[in-house]
Amino acid sequence: MPSERKPMRYGHSEGHTEVCFDDSGKFIVTCGNDGDVRIWEGLDDDDPKFITVGEKAYSLALKNGKLVTASSNNTVQIHTFPDGDPDGILTRFTTNATHVTFNSSGSRVAAGSSDFMVKVVEVSDSGQQKTLRGHEAPVLSVTFDPKDDFLASASCDGSVVVWNIEEQTQVISWPLLQKTNDVINAKSLCRLAWQPAAAKFLAVPVETKVHLYERGSWDHVTTLSDDLLTQPINVVSWSPCGQFLAAGSVGGLLTVWDVNSKLCVERQKHEKGFTVCGLAWHPSGSQIAYTDTEGCLGLLDGLSTSTSSTNTTKAPAKKAAKDYDDLFDDDDDDRLMDEGLSDTKSPAKKADDDDDDDILVPATGRVRNRGAILDDENSLDTGSLRLGQDMFGDDNDDDDTGSVVVPSAAPLVPLRPVYEGPLPTAPQKAFQPGSTPAHLTHRFMMWNSVGIVRGYNDEQDNAIDVEFHDTAVHHAMHLTNSLGHTIADISQEAVLLACPGTEELASKLQCLHFSSWDTKKEWMVDLPKGEDARALCLGQGWAAVATSTLMLRLFSIGGVQREVFSLPGPVVCMSAHGEQLLIVYHRATGFDGEQALGVQLLQFGRRKRQTINGEPLPLTHKSHLSWLGFTAEGTPCYVDSDGMVRMMNRSLGNTWTPVCNTRETCKSRSDHYWVVGVHENPQQLRCIPCKGSRFPPTLPRPAVAILPFKLPLCQTTTEKGQMEEQFWRSVLFHNHYSFLSSSGYEIDEDGQSRSQKEQQELLMKMFALSCKLEREFRCVELAELMTQNVVTLAIRYASKSRRMALAQRLSEIALEKANQVQEEEPEEEEEEEQDYSSVRRTTSGYGQSEDTGRRYSSRYNEEEEEEEDGQEMETEEATEAQKRLNPFAKEAGSPVTPSLTPIGKVGRANPFKVVGAGKPSAAAGQPRVTNILDNMTSSRKSAPLGGSAGKSSKNPVLKPLAPRPKTKTQSTLLHMTKAANKKSQANTEPAADQQKRPDIPPPASPAENTENKRPQTGFQLWLEENRKSIIAEHPDLQETDVIKEAMGRFRTLTAEERLSWTEKAKGQTGDAADLKKRKRAAAAEGGEGGEGGGGAENENGQTEADENSAKKKKSLDASSKLSAFAFNQN
Repeated sequence: MPSERKPMRYGHSEGHTEVCFDDSGKFIVTCGNDGDVRIWEGLDDDDPKFITVGEKAYSLALKNGKLVTASSNNTVQIHTFPDGDPDGILTRFTTNATHVTFNSSGSRVAAGSSDFMVKVVEVSDSGQQKTLRGHEAPVLSVTFDPKDDFLASASCDGSVVVWNIEEQTQVISWPLLQKTNDVINAKSLCRLAWQPAAAKFLAVPVETKVHLYERGSWDHVTTLSDDLLTQPINVVSWSPCGQFLAAGSVGGLLTVWDVNSKLCVERQKHEKGFTVCGLAWHPSGSQIAYTDTEGCLGLLDGLSTSTSSTNTTKAPAKKAAKDYDDLFDDDDDDRLMDEGLSDTKSPAKKADDDDDDDILVPATGRVRNRGAILDDENSLDTGSLRLGQDMFGDDNDDDDTGSVVVPSAAPLVPLRPVYEGPLPTAPQKAFQPGSTPAHLTHRFMMWNSVGIVRGYNDEQDNAIDVEFHDTAVHHAMHLTNSLGHTIADISQEAVLLACPGTEELASKLQCLHFSSWDTKKEWMVDLPKGEDARALCLGQGWAAVATSTLMLRLFSIGGVQREVFSLPGPVVCMSAHGEQLLIVYHRATGFDGEQALGVQLLQFGRRKRQTINGEPLPLTHKSHLSWLGFTAEGTPCYVDSDGMVRMMNRSLGNTWTPVCNTRETCKSRSDHYWVVGVHENPQQLRCIPCKGSRFPPTLPRPAVAILPFKLPLCQTTTEKGQMEEQFWRSVLFHNHYSFLSSSGYEIDEDGQSRSQKEQQELLMKMFALSCKLEREFRCVELAELMTQNVVTLAIRYASKSRRMALAQRLSEIALEKANQVQEEEPEEEEEEEQDYSSVRRTTSGYGQSEDTGRRYSSRYNEEEEEEEDGQEMETEEATEAQKRLNPFAKEAGSPVTPSLTPIGKVGRANPFKVVGAGKPSAAAGQPRVTNILDNMTSSRKSAPLGGSAGKSSKNPVLKPLAPRPKTKTQSTLLHMTKAANKKSQANTEPAADQQKRPDIPPPASPAENTENKRPQTGFQLWLEENRKSIIAEHPDLQETDVIKEAMGRFRTLTAEERLSWTEKAKGQTGDAADLKKRKRAAAAEGGEGGEGGGGAENENGQTEADENSAKKKKSLDASSKLSAFAFNQN
């Protein structure tokens, strides 16, 4: 059924437009968004008559000289035709009617409305009305059964309903459509159509197909489809004979099917691809008039259907096929002559068709019937592709299954090759991120974190308003836009504007440098002839503009021309932040709806470099780029049209990680979020909710909403998935610290340590959860991500949970991490000597600063040691003073942490010896590195008052634990017996020799150990003197509770008082020889018996050399406490 597509005519203003023919076919009648009904005497009528029916006309119907319209004043009116005189109001609704239609005789009108009601009104007496109630959303369309018994309606509630008109009841309802809240948001208008004359079928457009339901049985008898239909069908219409069904789709495709053969006999494409929203057959069946959503009218001419209707209804299949072949012979002969192909009647042709009809369609779009996507006379001239069999002149014979296959004498070879692959995608146009479309009269030219630039271009005014979020930067500005600027950017220093060139004038770049300290605050540059600005952006002290000649030009903020370089493809958009420039361009032609974009990231510092060089930019399937920019902290990110926000992951080779899907928070499919800014700390996506639109209007001023981020990890509803998502999101969103510090910026060290603390807490929670689930291998994997000191907490947790094999594995990891730190230590010391404010080196904790990690983690170790042994404070008092002396010295670590910075005169003393246990010993001169497991066994026996063993509860958060308390003497005795039972060897070597042989433990004799029973610390001395008063106040306390109470009171003393008790305790000890022996004994216990080494069970009379040895200082910073692992027993 070849037809001629006539050129489109402008009919009405932009918006929904409808069309119909009068009964004679002499006039084409249209109505549109401008409220007019136009009466055309043909498509060539240059002065159509018009009738104004209201502010907007939503629908029209014409029969028997009566014109019925649904207008915006909520009424359905009648006018005479063709005179256009008002003939009264037929009916009213509480809101606007959406569709009106006549019955076959013209005696009744049905109207559907947005107030969910359908009314059937007698034309001769509008008082006779029937109201059909039952829809739960606005009505999309209505159609009469030709026999006048039934009426069908479609609604936004997703249903298609057939009503019995007389009884005003529902006969059947099919849930076929997608639910929406209003007609404007519906994917399809779903204009139903009942087959005329025979009244056998009801046609319902559902997505990209048309369902046919049989009248009476209401069974779904068949589906009409076409492989080239990829977008929803909006409207369907039957030919007057009832044999052919035409459909118009959202993408502008017009398709005609033969209902008997279920084959597509005609395909045409709207010349601009606009949505077809109105469709009407000429009473003769030779023409189809159609309208689009832009208010234009088009016509397909030359559809000869009249001859076919007589033979095909009752003929057998073979005869139907023959008639169908004959139907369009004249037209086909002409077209084949045009294309230089043989006559359709040739045997070769028939054979070719038969094969093709039986082949299913491949994904590339080769269709089993007529494969023309643009099936009109002009398609050759316009250079469009003719696909499939159309190239072989297969314009008929679609239903040729009954014909005999005659072997071909010679194969038919097409003159031109047939392309059957995917179709290229139209490249995305250049745009400014944060701007709304340029065709709007009032638009945002830029909305970013600095301010808003609005453009006004209407009859009264062509101006630009600049407004700053922080008026301290600059006051608001009003600029006349005499040059017609269309793109803009705004920064803390300047406003940059550009206008396209014309035939007479060059494209101009204008900069308002308001932060300049001189009086000249504006400069302008003319681009070379034929070069137009396509995208621009402002960095810190520089501006960049990308042009239509694939050039990128850099300027200083004062107007000095800087570097110029060529882009690999047409620019899509650009963004800048500080010294970084991000450019997205077309690297190739995309296919099947995809955009092939490339990205470049350049850095203009003292050393200019290119960080990303033309990598492909990942986009969601069949989407385009909608926003590009940087976070407030300087990390590149972008948003695609599917609402997916992606951010660059610098720690993973500059890859792009999805961090948020804004579509998940949209209430309906037509709602969108328009992004204006991204923050990493706090984690916020700042955007404007747009209801039923992709961008916001300028007035009223839109409100900014804040969306949270969420990585698309699996099973985020489970506890494990949630913690994994939080951990990796924290890692990703704190990468900017290392980038900023390496770029020479000052960073918020408190924020950095908080983020590292948060990550380590999450790892420990996941570790506890994996322990609980008996996933020990997973525990080890998690420990690999931890810092050295959090591994020690994990070891304690594993030991307390009786998982000794796991604890053994973790101790190996702890040793590895200690060695790593040891290797990095000399470099750190050198850096610190050069510059105290140098960036702290990070170790294998995914950005975890080892220094900070040691600081807070060791703090917990120290607290545990203090509480476990019931002694405390001496190390602290000495080291707090020391901290004040050397603010830059890095602090020594916990039992597994080697000391980083040597302080004082005697170098590194080593009071804690490494116990071998089959492990390779640390190199000579290294600080203590203990095999944690050996400590674990005895520390478990000594049952500390506060420990890191978590309860195996549902919650993996570690709570402070109070295990069975033991008295101080029991605890000490356990240490003694353990130490006494170990193989001993005489330790006569001096401290220097001990340091060289770290894996020989110095044992203590029982005689020396008996001295431990005497008060060794200030706390014990204080307890002896104050025990009576505590018992007097609390006579019911057990021994362990007395010690707890005493510890609490001792802590409340000032540092000076505690120091004085320590001095007293020193005074009671023996001579220097005894002191040395006790030190060695304590060191042996530190290596063997104490959970945290001998740190809190510290020796009395500690010398300055010991003070300078690797003891852990208590952190002065309260924020470095990990609350989840705090074991205070207050």
